[in-house]
Amino acid sequence: MPDGHGIYTFPDDLHRAHEEHTRQLADRHHAHDHHVLEVTAPHTRVPYYIEARTPAGRPVLVVEPHHDDFALSASGTFLARPRPLTVVTVFTRSRSVHPALETTYTDIEAVSGLRDCEGAAALAPFGARRYLLGHKDADPPYLPYAPERLDRITEELHRIAAAHPGAELLAPAAVTRHPDHLLVHEAAVRLGCRWFWEDLAFWSTYALAGCDQHLFRTRTGATMRPEPVDITDVVLDKVTVLRMHGSQMHPARKMYRPIRHAFTTAVDLPGLVDPPGLYAERFYRTEPSC
Repeated sequence: MPDGHGIYTFPDDLHRAHEEHTRQLADRHHAHDHHVLEVTAPHTRVPYYIEARTPAGRPVLVVEPHHDDFALSASGTFLARPRPLTVVTVFTRSRSVHPALETTYTDIEAVSGLRDCEGAAALAPFGARRYLLGHKDADPPYLPYAPERLDRITEELHRIAAAHPGAELLAPAAVTRHPDHLLVHEAAVRLGCRWFWEDLAFWSTYALAGCDQHLFRTRTGATMRPEPVDITDVVLDKVTVLRMHGSQMHPARKMYRPIRHAFTTAVDLPGLVDPPGLYAERFYRTEPSC
């Protein structure tokens, strides 16, 4: 993707590649290949197709702020390396919908219902179990979260974690300054979480802002070490997952921002200087205490 024109051609190229990928999987599905699942985007009702995964290994308990955060930032890793998943979504009541659809989804119940369906559709290929905590997300202008709210949500998460002994915790790193992400990150830290995903794949302004990156590094210091994970082989399946979570998003090309971010993240893959056409997601591990 040369710098001179890649930023303009990338969405169209990816769109065409995904359409061809979907056609091939549709042919297999219609030929009764039971390894191919049909999934339907909740708002558009457009069907897509994706390879079924067989989870293996240690279970993972994912704590996400909103219905789309795991799909945006970490889904490629679990498409490539399927593990048994339980996903807890903290803020499941929302007024946030695409501006063009505000007359279609006119209140918090309608918006929350759509986003719930999008979350369920995005997680279907993973066979994930879901918990919805029912909290209302933050409205702009964003303010710091209340300490008592953090306490209450931490206790709710603690009860769920206690019911999943042996599961590895995964939560957002809170690279963004969104108060919902900061709260969920802090709650997960209180629960002993040591594995975090980089939650800025869809937030191009955050990803590019030096001040946000500086604040993240200042806040975490040397306690978080980055780990890029190669998702090149599953990047088109991740696009399908994004079509589920963002069925309200149009034009469809807007959903490709996480894939563009994955392209730039791939430069940090170990041993690679100039990765041609590779994609990666970035995670952080808490350094072991001495």
